[in-house]
Amino acid sequence: MPEKHSIGSQIGDLAQSGEKMIERLRRKAFLPESRKGLNVRFGIAEAAGLLGCSTNRIRMAEDDGRLPPPPAGDNGRRLGYSIEDMLNMREVLGASPRRASGDPAAMIAVQNFKGGVGKSTVTTHLAHYFAVRGYRVLVVDCDSQATTTTLFGFNPHFNITREETLYPYLSIDPTQADLLYAVKHTPWPNVDLIPSNLELFDVEYELAAAGADGQSVLATRFRKLKQGLTDISRNYDVVILDPPPALGTISLAVMQAANALLVPLAATTPDFCSTVQFLSMMDQVLEQLTEAGIAVDYQFVRLLCSKFDANDPSHDMVRAIMEQSFGPALLPVPILESAEISHAAMRMMTIYELEKPIGTARTHKRCRANLDEALGQVEQLVRSTWGRVDRIDEELVVNG
Repeated sequence: MPEKHSIGSQIGDLAQSGEKMIERLRRKAFLPESRKGLNVRFGIAEAAGLLGCSTNRIRMAEDDGRLPPPPAGDNGRRLGYSIEDMLNMREVLGASPRRASGDPAAMIAVQNFKGGVGKSTVTTHLAHYFAVRGYRVLVVDCDSQATTTTLFGFNPHFNITREETLYPYLSIDPTQADLLYAVKHTPWPNVDLIPSNLELFDVEYELAAAGADGQSVLATRFRKLKQGLTDISRNYDVVILDPPPALGTISLAVMQAANALLVPLAATTPDFCSTVQFLSMMDQVLEQLTEAGIAVDYQFVRLLCSKFDANDPSHDMVRAIMEQSFGPALLPVPILESAEISHAAMRMMTIYELEKPIGTARTHKRCRANLDEALGQVEQLVRSTWGRVDRIDEELVVNG
């Protein structure tokens, strides 16, 4: 029988070997500088659709000098508009979707205690969906497993220190008074990230060891995270929180700090049962928080079916059960299972970052259209909390 220390050594070796492989994959994916880049561009028709205006309006703005034309390639053809170009176009043409100064930023917690539901995938795709549409987005990785941080192109083991996570702000002996220190820029000009790594879990240990004074310490930490996020959210329209998939101190603090809850779940019986348990547990916890004087208020609570296979009869059956159980709280459009999403994740990317399809053009187009529709449901919920309605598409008006 092997000794305990040898088992520990073996596990440590496995972890170290895995971390080295992640770094190798990251370097291969982000050559030549080993830094994630963003080279996606939009044609004029797609740009007009995103801005809610006509292609003629864009061309007129380019003709009269208000907008620069997109660069041309070696063959003389226009290369399309970058994300930076799109943001500038929104400002010049008055097509920015930003919230009004009196509207609070949407602070959406993407949470489920069941693993494998695509929580981090939904988080990153939701962030990039909002970014494409011109919103200012902050993603806060509160999970020490740091999958979201990895998908944004950072290696949590090699690139992120504990001092760059939420730890210096939430620890028993904090060294930071606000969260500005932790904000990192990403390749997206309108998406920032507060990263995570394994050492963030130290917060859980410290608070568990707080002793008899634990309850007051916990309450203080809950209020502190909410205050810090509220302060920093002044610079953003949407804040997306990715908490740990467990009922710990950080998860509870995130649940209290958020003003909206999005629960992803897959269309399987175990996922459905686990999600019901999660909701039941959340109900009890929120009741206890309220009794302790810690306010929790959500502008919306929705469930989003992810990894849905329309060709699997069992998925249809489970989704029907979800509809009967959750009613309108279940968003009507699920995220479809797609090899394109899996292939993009292998490159530490989302569908919105791909310059060209990985699989067939048809598969990519279908996947992108589904994501736009599914995540657009969340956008409309956010806009409704601001009292905003859908913008009218000028192209549709002109063409009847």
